[in-house]
Amino acid sequence: MNGAHEFVAVVAYACAACAVLGIGYTIAASVLIGRFFARAAAEPGSFPPVTVVKPLHGSESALLHNLSSFCEQRYPGPVQFVFGVHDPADLALQAVHELQRLHPQADITVIADTGLYGPNRKISNIINMLPHARHEVLVFADSDVGVGPDYLRHLVGELEKPGVGLVTCVYRGEPDPGFWPRLSAAATHYQFLPGVVTGLALGLARPCFGQTIALRRTTLEKIGGFMPFVRHLAEDHAIGEAVRAIGEKVAIPPFAVSHACVEVSAAQLVSHELRWSRTIRSVDPLGHLGSALMHPFAFALLDVAFSGGASWGWLIAALAMSARFVLKLCADRALRQTHSGLWLLPISDIVVFAIFIASFGSSRVMWRGFSFEVDGDGLLSAARDE
Repeated sequence: MNGAHEFVAVVAYACAACAVLGIGYTIAASVLIGRFFARAAAEPGSFPPVTVVKPLHGSESALLHNLSSFCEQRYPGPVQFVFGVHDPADLALQAVHELQRLHPQADITVIADTGLYGPNRKISNIINMLPHARHEVLVFADSDVGVGPDYLRHLVGELEKPGVGLVTCVYRGEPDPGFWPRLSAAATHYQFLPGVVTGLALGLARPCFGQTIALRRTTLEKIGGFMPFVRHLAEDHAIGEAVRAIGEKVAIPPFAVSHACVEVSAAQLVSHELRWSRTIRSVDPLGHLGSALMHPFAFALLDVAFSGGASWGWLIAALAMSARFVLKLCADRALRQTHSGLWLLPISDIVVFAIFIASFGSSRVMWRGFSFEVDGDGLLSAARDE
């Protein structure tokens, strides 16, 4: 019995230590996120022609709005848009046709090609579209991304900096109405984004995000095009590493694009967040383990439970939640959004922590209605319909 009590006490103290370290991390992230977005975005010295490549799949509630944001750029150079689907009957094409009606002046090319080259269907879609891209500067952006009117000019400005071979962007959540989309957006704003900014400041993160990948065609050719990435789960991370491997830099400008949060149920939210968490685990196992420090409130609650509700455990929990609230306020200010939804933060923290724990349990992920197994190199198995 004494041995059991000693074990529980050790667990309580371990959870307390993780919570305290997490509080320190949270305070640092609160400062760093403001500094990151306070920097000035780069302005280009010229406006070369740009091709925007957007792989599409299925209808999304904000798809037309997000696509329109790319057609409303304050960019004086020529811009070509290439939209691609695998299925000629894909519902996403309805939004593209409406986009063409709303923006008749836009240079839009639509590709429907069933060609598949590996289990990563997004990369296969891009490979099918690339022969139709006319310009040297290429911007790849996911279908659920929305951007501001100066997006292209700032990307080109970053790409003109010496040694820069690729530009990528952090992102914020743009939730559909409802509880689950708001929970998803909270996870993006107060877990993902602070983690990226802190990792960059400490030199521990080497990110590249599929929400935006901008590079020159010559750089793409140097890394072998997209064929080397048809089996990667985290193809965006692999592309960034390939660019760094040829001696070029990956730049991240001080603004965020929006990412649509459309999860209408708990099952959809868990599936999406679990895929994201297992993706990180596959490409950066140590970094994924270290991200435990992003969960001080959850560890503090575990400390309260294992300490039998000790007063010092409750004190740590109160400090942890206070630190998380400060981080939320700083993140909201940096992203220029309202400070609403404080009540949602502790719920989001607990859900995201549970998903973090679950991410160690399997290498299986769900993506676009397909099930995959991920090996130790982050490569996908053949997919099967679900």
